[in-house]
Order: sequence, then structure tokens, then C-alpha cells
Amino acid sequence: MKVILNENIETLGHIGDVVKVAPGYARNYLLPKKLAVPATEKNAKALEHTKRQLLYKKNQALEAAKGLCAKLEALPIVLAHKAGEEGKLFGAVTNMDIATFLKANGLDIDRKKVVLEDAIKHTGEYSVIVKIHPEVSATIKVTVTAA
Repeated sequence: MKVILNENIETLGHIGDVVKVAPGYARNYLLPKKLAVPATEKNAKALEHTKRQLLYKKNQALEAAKGLCAKLEALPIVLAHKAGEEGKLFGAVTNMDIATFLKANGLDIDRKKVVLEDAIKHTGEYSVIVKIHPEVSATIKVTVTAA
């Protein structure tokens, strides 16, 4: 029996693959758990339609991420922190501080998307990566000054 997979199944294949399986396996396991649908012409057309919709949504999200990336890279980020002699900060600048600054400037970025190798503990200028989308990441300049 031929079926179209709705989920990735390690032993069979990936989403959208048309595979031939034993009728009992399809009838008793794959179809009731909605892991696959029978390979009919109607289901194949529905799968193609769904793939086109997902591709369109993915492209829209990618374009939105590129626009947000341009906004982020154009925004100057200056954070003032208490610092002692030689520019050493009392405390540190973390990804949460950067996300809070971005939110205050109208860009709602989750703090988990701001990637810092280590917390910033000295004044100066740093490059920070913000992962907006799996395919798009922005490099922003963060300037830390003494308050």
C-alpha cells in the first residue's frame, strides 16, 4: 500500500514522501496516528497545496526578518553602567539588558535571541549577534559607557 507521510519517520522517510508499506502497518499504525495518509490523487494535490502555502509563509517571514535586521544594524546602542577605575563595570551587561534597550526603542526582540559569548564587564564597543531567523542574524554594535 502506498502512503504519503505527514511526519518524519526514521525508518520510512521524510514529510511528503510517497512510500510503499505493508497494508497492515498502514491501516493499524500509520493512518490511525495520522502519521500518513493514503496516496490518492486528491491527497497528493492537497500536499502540494500545503507545501506551496508553507513556502509562501516562510518567504514572508524571511523578508520580515531581513527588514528587522536592517533596523537593528542601523540603531546605535549605548548602555550606561556604573564603572570603577580602568573601565571595569560594577556588575555586567547581559543579553537581558540589550533586549530591554531594544524593547524600549520599539524593537521587540526576545533576550534568548541576543547571543553574547560572555557578559560584558568592561566599557568599550562590542559586536553582538542577534539571531532573528534561522537564516538571518544581525550584528549590532553595543557601546558601554561609564555612568
